[in-house]
Amino acid sequence: MEAMRRKLPPFVYREKTRHGRWVFYFRRGKGRRIRLPDTFGTPEFEAAYRAALTGNAPPSIRRDAPSPRSLRWLVDRYRESAAWRQYSVKTRKEYGSMFESAIQRSGNAPFAAISQADMQRAVDRRADTPGQAIMFLKAMRVLFSWATRNGHIENNPTQGVDRPRYKSSGFPAWTMENVEAFRARHAVGTKARLAMELLLLTGLRRSDIIRAGRQHMRGDVFTIRTAKTGAEITIRFPKRITDLIAVSPIGDMHFLVNEYGKPFTPEGFAKWFRARCRKAGTTKSAHGLRKLSATLAANGGAAAHELMAQYGWATIGQAETYTRGADRARLGVRASEIVEGQIKNETPRTQLPGAGKSEKTT
Repeated sequence: MEAMRRKLPPFVYREKTRHGRWVFYFRRGKGRRIRLPDTFGTPEFEAAYRAALTGNAPPSIRRDAPSPRSLRWLVDRYRESAAWRQYSVKTRKEYGSMFESAIQRSGNAPFAAISQADMQRAVDRRADTPGQAIMFLKAMRVLFSWATRNGHIENNPTQGVDRPRYKSSGFPAWTMENVEAFRARHAVGTKARLAMELLLLTGLRRSDIIRAGRQHMRGDVFTIRTAKTGAEITIRFPKRITDLIAVSPIGDMHFLVNEYGKPFTPEGFAKWFRARCRKAGTTKSAHGLRKLSATLAANGGAAAHELMAQYGWATIGQAETYTRGADRARLGVRASEIVEGQIKNETPRTQLPGAGKSEKTT
């Protein structure tokens, strides 16, 4: 805490509350004790201190400044933290939207008054859109976990809140039939063909494919650090891909550029690629290609840790989503072969279809 390291001004002292927070007071001799803002060293604190020093009433807090007890104040402090800066731009945008929604719906309630029941009701209100409900709960959990660790509250109101069930499997995966239709519509040498082939081979997210370029190549080995998780992935490009890059329109530092020769934004690339997909007769997305890529890898025998390495997943659970499906298919075929073998072993030869009949032609 900065106030613990800096010398307090005359007549100012600090106290630690029962909640573990430091608060500041002004008192000259045996005079009246005046509470000062908790944000030591800020313009608001300095103004209140000067007013108390001159014997005037402390100035009222600006109307546009959030109350130190409000949810907006807590969110503002969280956004100033190192924990917040560790998130990607995309995650900060998503969480920020959830924070703003909570502030508006709660009327900027005092954050310490928010209970587990309040949080459960807030999640339940979003039950019709489970994806939004889950994102809201994730955002609130990181906010109040941080608030608990930093002594702003004693109990985390998100603990024990039920996560809504989400049955959707997300973006639909491509099939190889979709791939062949795309290839038939977009010839070798087009930007659309290059985009699809790169997405299929690498399984990169759109936030990474738009950054990919020659600077990530060492010979035929491609290495990039993902924007979402920070994981470094390494992929060997086969000759068909390096040949495709050589005959396709690319930028100086990016394999994929927009019509003005500039790098795509994630949203701009998604819109552009969807249009190329529609021309090929599919409404699926770039993320659906990532799913097909992971499925092909799993079906080919890639282990969970190998999938994590290629697709930049932070947890093994994401990889096992694909390996479980591939293993079940392989094991299912194997089990059916075993069952058929046992049926033959346990059935008398005379009772098998065709047993005892001679082969005749008519």
